[in-house]
Order: sequence, then C-alpha cells, then structure tokens
Amino acid sequence: MPVTSRTLVADLAAAIDGPVSVAGWVDTVRDQKKVQFVVLRDESGAVQLVHPRTDAGEDPQPDPIADAISALTAGTFIRVEGDLKHDERVKLGGLEVKVGRLDVAAAALDSPIAEDSSIDKRLDYRWLDLRRPEMNLLFRVQTTLLHAMRTWWVDNGYIEIHTPKLMASPSESRAELFQVPYFETTAYLAQSPQHFKQMGQAAGFGKVFEIGPAFRADPSFTSRHATEFVSVDAEISWVDSHEDVMAMHEQLLAAAFAAVKEKHGAEIEALFGVEVTVPSLPFPRIPLAEAKEIVAARGYTVPRHDADMDPEGERRISEYVKEQLGHEFVFLTDYASSIRPYYHRRHDDDAGLTNSYDLIFNGAEISTGAQREHRIDVLVAQAQDKGLNPDEIGEYLEFFKYGVPPHGGFGMGLARVLMLLLHLPSIREVIYLFRGPNRLEP
Repeated sequence: MPVTSRTLVADLAAAIDGPVSVAGWVDTVRDQKKVQFVVLRDESGAVQLVHPRTDAGEDPQPDPIADAISALTAGTFIRVEGDLKHDERVKLGGLEVKVGRLDVAAAALDSPIAEDSSIDKRLDYRWLDLRRPEMNLLFRVQTTLLHAMRTWWVDNGYIEIHTPKLMASPSESRAELFQVPYFETTAYLAQSPQHFKQMGQAAGFGKVFEIGPAFRADPSFTSRHATEFVSVDAEISWVDSHEDVMAMHEQLLAAAFAAVKEKHGAEIEALFGVEVTVPSLPFPRIPLAEAKEIVAARGYTVPRHDADMDPEGERRISEYVKEQLGHEFVFLTDYASSIRPYYHRRHDDDAGLTNSYDLIFNGAEISTGAQREHRIDVLVAQAQDKGLNPDEIGEYLEFFKYGVPPHGGFGMGLARVLMLLLHLPSIREVIYLFRGPNRLEP
C-alpha cells in the first residue's frame, strides 16, 4: 500500500520496519554497479536510501529508479516511498530506506559554494549555506533561546510590546541613523526601542520586553557589527539602581541557557565542539576602572583612560574572569558619565559615574544596561551638559512631564549572544540574512 504521509528523518528511529515516505534534498549519491546509495537530508536529519540495481548482471532488467538516481544532483529535492529497515550495520543512524518509488520535486544545479566556501560566497548563496546541519541547529538554538526568554518574562509578569521602527526624530546618535523618505518629510530607522520602551514605564506597564529589529548606519566591517540586527530589550519600573536591572538580566540568561543546554547540548557539542555552560548566579561585577587596572596588570593598557573598554580589553577581562572566577559572563559597571548617554542616571554621590553596565560574554560585549534618569529637570540638565538642545529631544522629553517612575533596562544583540555561545568567528554566520555596509542581498 502506498504511503502518503511524510515522516521526518528524526522520527524514523522510533518507527517500525515497513512502508514509509520521506522527503528532502539529496546530500550525496554513491552510484555503484550493483547497488546505489543516496543520503537524503531533511530539516530534522539525514537517512540513507538504498536501491539494489536490476539493470546490471547476467539478466539485466529495465530499472527506471536506477536511471533516476544516476541523474540526481546534490541539492535536488525528492520524495521517496519505500521500506524502512533498522540495521545496526548502517553507519548513518542504524537504519535505511529501500527505495520503492522516487519522485523528483525540484532538480538542482551544481552548488556554487561546493568549490568556493568563503564567507562572502556562502552569503551570496545563503539559502544553500543554511542547508548545513550546523546552520539548521544554530537556528533551532536561536528558537529555543528566544522562547525561553519569552517564557521567563511572561512567567514573571512582563508585557510584550512592539515599538515602531520609523521615527520622526533621532533618538541617540544622528551619525548612526538611516534616513528614509517619508511622504513629505524624513523618517529615521530606529537604532533601538530605548525611548519607546521607556514610554511603557510612563504608561504604568511596570515591566516590558521586546524582541525586534534595530538599525545602525555604522560603516564597520568587524566580525561583530551589522547594520540591521535583532535587539533583545527589557525595561522595568521601580528600580533602586542598575543592580536591579543586572539581577533581572542574569536570571533571564541563566534560564535561557539552561533551556538550550537541555534541548540541544549534546548536538551542540557534536557539531560545534562546544559544551554549553549554564551560568551560575550572580554574575561577577567589576567596576570599569578596576577592570582596566586588571587588564593593565596582565600586560594590556586600554589606549584612552577616559574611554570605554576596547575589544582587546574585553577579551583580556574575560580571560581573567574565566581563570579566576570560573565564569563566562562579567558585568562591567560604573561607566563614566562622559562616555554614556544623557539619559543614564548618574551616581548620587559622584556625578562623574553612571548607574550603568556593559555585559561581557566570552570576550565580547553583548549588552548595555542602566538605570535611566526619570526626573525631567535633571534629564534636561544632563542633555544640556552633553551639548544637546532640549528642543531637539522635545518628543522624548514630553512624556516625562507627566510623571515616570524610577526605571531601567537593557538592550542586547541576539546575534552576538549566538556567535559567542557557539564560539563562531563572525555574526555573519549567525544572522539569517546578514546586512552590512556592502551587503543588501540576498
């Protein structure tokens, strides 16, 4: 009896021997004189197909299946009906499907990335690159990571919001904004949902989160920058300091990493050679000035004493934290007000420092968080201190006139988290379709 319902490769191990239908794309073909083998791959795994030929030997018979298999190219999508057999001698999963019928759904040309597998070539043909098992697993990990974070937030009473990505006025640095024509005026693509999620605090929502796109007109060609990326954001009311934000942030990540390890830990170790570590709580906290002293003592001086920690400094402080404290994460805290935005709350006893932090993970910064300044008079003064005209940020200041509770939050780059979690060399590997200064396709 023909089989009409498709079975995923991952479900074959639990199926009984007998008729089965599978579908996917051709990974490899071994076209031998007496028997043919095809490795079929679908979204869940790979299985070996086998076909004993009848068109060879002393009494050859017409064999349309053999002809069809001989004509297959890698990447061709096929549907196969046949008999499943569990056989521990089969190296690929201990089972195979003897082909009874083979239909070609869509033939494929030879892959252009088979010979040239450079990152730029693979990005040109990203849909082919994504067929690799590593890429399939990566986006399953991303799905689990985001689902776990959403679950943690929802379970803890947060409201999910979706903020606009078209803005009437600049939010932070005009130099890093994309301008787009908007009817009779100009709009800007949002760098972050920063100001909009703060509106949620003025609205009395208490705790909000968003996972959505953000845009930076930053002409950087580094391994950790993109012009369009997914930003993971949260904002909470009634904080006493940035410590409350850090506590929320570390609990969120610990829950997310635990979910990834439970569901994908073995596969990640097999395909990426990485053991997922669920971070212990609390994460280490080191003031920025002290962190610079630590890396200086280890042989590296951050070029400017009044600047942020640079990439090499981030790597060095991560090495220190891993060696001395056994942790992959570290909060760098107490950033100088001179290198932080005007809306970061300053220390009550030292206006030169802010209630803010950067979160470093496996050698690179993945997030910035802070307590925000909620008092409009102080906010205006801090904006003026930065050389800003309050009239230019009037839209942002407007909702503060009607009362906003003490609040804080963070923004975190999803791609960087995945890149560092899986120890990959570039965020280009972990973004579904990468956008950078010289890439707008595919």
